[in-house]
Amino acid sequence: MKVTISLIKADIGGWVGHSVVHPKQEEYAKKKLQEAKETGLLIDYYVYHAGDDLQL
Repeated sequence: MKVTISLIKADIGGWVGHSVVHPKQEEYAKKKLQEAKETGLLIDYYVYHAGDDLQL
């Protein structure tokens, strides 16, 4: 089986300056990636942020 590993850096802008993303944006990303996992589109995922950049 071939597997592709990707990291998507989404510069979505900060909630307060450039220090953090809004918690609801992070929750939404996790929800959508979980849906993709449940349908078999993804094997696994991880969501985190570094400053105002959301990492998928």
